[in-house]
Amino acid sequence: MENDRWNTPASKQGEEFEMIAKTFQGLETVLATELIELGANNIQIGRRMVSFTGDKELLYRANFQLRTAIRILMPIKHFRATSADEVYDAVQEIDWTNYLTNETTFAVDSVVFSTEFRHSKFVAYKVKDAIVDQMREKTGERPNIQITNPDLQLHIHIAEYDCTLSLDTSGESLHRRGYRQETVEAPLNEVLAAGIIMLTGWKGECDLIDPMCGSGTIAIEAALIARGIAPGVYRKEYAFEKWPDFDQELFDAIYEDDSREHDFDHHIYGYDINRNAVAIATTNVKAAGLSKEITIAQKDFADFKQPAEKAIIITNPPYGERISAPDLLGLYKMIGSRFKHEFTGGTAWVLSYREECFDQIGLKPSLRTPLFNGSLECELRKYQMFSGKFNDMRAEGGDIKTAQERRMMADHKRFKQHRDFKEKLEDNPHDRFKRKEDREDIRRSDRKDFRRENREEERRDFKRGNDRKTFKRGDDRKDFKRSNREEGRRDFKRDSGKPYSRKR
Repeated sequence: MENDRWNTPASKQGEEFEMIAKTFQGLETVLATELIELGANNIQIGRRMVSFTGDKELLYRANFQLRTAIRILMPIKHFRATSADEVYDAVQEIDWTNYLTNETTFAVDSVVFSTEFRHSKFVAYKVKDAIVDQMREKTGERPNIQITNPDLQLHIHIAEYDCTLSLDTSGESLHRRGYRQETVEAPLNEVLAAGIIMLTGWKGECDLIDPMCGSGTIAIEAALIARGIAPGVYRKEYAFEKWPDFDQELFDAIYEDDSREHDFDHHIYGYDINRNAVAIATTNVKAAGLSKEITIAQKDFADFKQPAEKAIIITNPPYGERISAPDLLGLYKMIGSRFKHEFTGGTAWVLSYREECFDQIGLKPSLRTPLFNGSLECELRKYQMFSGKFNDMRAEGGDIKTAQERRMMADHKRFKQHRDFKEKLEDNPHDRFKRKEDREDIRRSDRKDFRRENREEERRDFKRGNDRKTFKRGDDRKDFKRSNREEGRRDFKRDSGKPYSRKR
């Protein structure tokens, strides 16, 4: 892409500029830690993103080395807009001859969380129209739109009325590493797999086992982490390589820099009961050049035995959405049994979606981390195995949680209590309000039913009680009935009524 007028924040040699790294919700702190290690400045954590500043070298390194980033954006304009026309006007204020020529192909991607802008594609169309109209007015011709692999990829993000227009420096999503040759149904995203491993704190200090490895994503990402190999080493191209100011010499130096790589003295094992999955995983491991670090084999987790060497288990079993199992709950019950009886003293991490599945494991997690797998709100749970019974272990002074894990669990509980992922901002506000009204009606109905059942149960207990027979005859009968009735009313008001008089 040739453009003599090309002028972006990265064009000025040595100067720092703003960048945004996108990620999955739940991995923001992991991504921020990666950016600190790369030397980024002014790091700010947001929702599914981390903003930071750096120079052109950091831009290249962020794309090449970050494991938990989906893409790297370079903002070129921040503005507020309350209508599509205001978006159009703001985009027209940019001199697009600094970025485009009539021979340049471009595309616009959009992400919208707003009650005003409910259709993200419409916003993208308005941005495209503003650019095309300006270029036609200035040059007499219009640039070409190309959805796949354009010369210039633009990204518009709207949160309510706050808009950010950026250049996409990555192009194809960074989770597409380049080593995956084949895939199973519903494979785990590479960025999410790397994030899960980094959340566990594992860096290669012991063996790692994935007993349900699928296409081998966790095993391969673990080997890259253990060896210190950059995830971009397999990738063919980035969007910034098409820019007129692309510094080939600088990028080659980053690509050839192996100072972070090191030996891995342990081993990674990937097992799966499915023969086809084992074949696919084996192919992907060979394509990544990691056959020395990873062993893939067909094995049923029901036959799992205590490893001879110290190991950690990290796995993503089926959870009945995109893929399932003939007996899903039985599968999780078996997982819990293998953990308990054949992984004593070990630590296991399980990513899953359904609470019913986690319940079948039958073990108390020491840590629960909310994560998104696509649109599914999942949890990554840590299980610390010990011998004997939990109460006996506690009586001997043992514990499955560290002080830090207790603090993290408290934070996650507060986080989950105040979120409602089903209420997306692009929903109709009237529908959102109606859902809240329906929930309040259900709560009120539940409270009434509970009061009615509690009152009837109290009456039945009183009628069946032995005191009725004892005091049926005698002078104290009237006094007892009066005092018991009054006392019962007071007890009922105090014990049953008060807790449900609070607003919820």
